[in-house]
Parts: sequence; C-alpha cells; structure tokens
Amino acid sequence: MRPEIMPLENTALLMELRGLITQARERVAVGVNRELVLLCWDLGQRIHVEVLGEERAEYGERIVPTLSAQLENEFGNGFSKRNLFRMIKFADTFSDRAIIEKLSEALSWSHFVEILALRDPLEREFYATFCHASRWSVRGLRKELRERYLRARRYRETRMK
Repeated sequence: MRPEIMPLENTALLMELRGLITQARERVAVGVNRELVLLCWDLGQRIHVEVLGEERAEYGERIVPTLSAQLENEFGNGFSKRNLFRMIKFADTFSDRAIIEKLSEALSWSHFVEILALRDPLEREFYATFCHASRWSVRGLRKELRERYLRARRYRETRMK
C-alpha cells in the first residue's frame, strides 16, 4: 500500500530540488558527450598513427574493417567501418587534442560529423568555432549549412545567367 502523497507547501524547496536534479543531469550529459568526442578522437588518432601511416594506407584499408568487426562484436554499434574512418579523419583534420578538449565542451560527435563533411578547412574551422561560441544545436548547424548551400547555389545560378 502506497503512502498518501501530501502536497508540498514549500514550493520554493521543490523548485530548488528540481533545479539541482536538472543541473546534475545536464552536467552528466555534457561529461558523457565530452568523453565520447575525446574517445572518437583518441581512437582515430591511434588508428591513424599505428595503422594508416602514410606508407601503409593499403594495409589500413584491410585492417579497419577487421578492427570494426572486432570492436562492434565486443562493444556494440558505433564502431562501424564508416565510423572508424570518420574517427581517423577527425583526428587527422583536428590534429590538436587540446582544441578538441575545448570544443567538446559544446560540440557533440554529431556536430563534428557534420563539420567533417565540409571540404574547405577554413569553413570547418569557422563552423567549429562558431558552434562552440554560439552553442548551436546539431539541428541549428544543419540548418545553417543547408542555407549556406542554397545561397551559394542561387549565387552560381545568377552568375551563369
């Protein structure tokens, strides 16, 4: 039998407790996200240095699928061949771990996946910095990238006429 729930008369206390719980949950989420980003960078860096050295790219093309299969078998989804190659590109593109540590305060792995798709290094740097400073969500970043693409397309179309 459940005890009867009595209404809490001190709503300020209840509000404060809710705030503490919410803040703790947010800190946990940020910490988990940060560690995930750093893990992706560390894995990419390790594979890049150990396996995909400039002279051993062909070997890397064979070993990454094997690493992927073994990691997925042991740790589950998230370590697909495609994702491991993303991690390698991530570590290669953003070679300074200290910068990743700072950016990971606000950017998730999903942010970096979107940014890595950009071809221009200056654009990658701009969007990473801007996302961090503005605290853009992944959805906000995608929207901005889509709008940028459409502006560039319209510009090219008007120049061709």
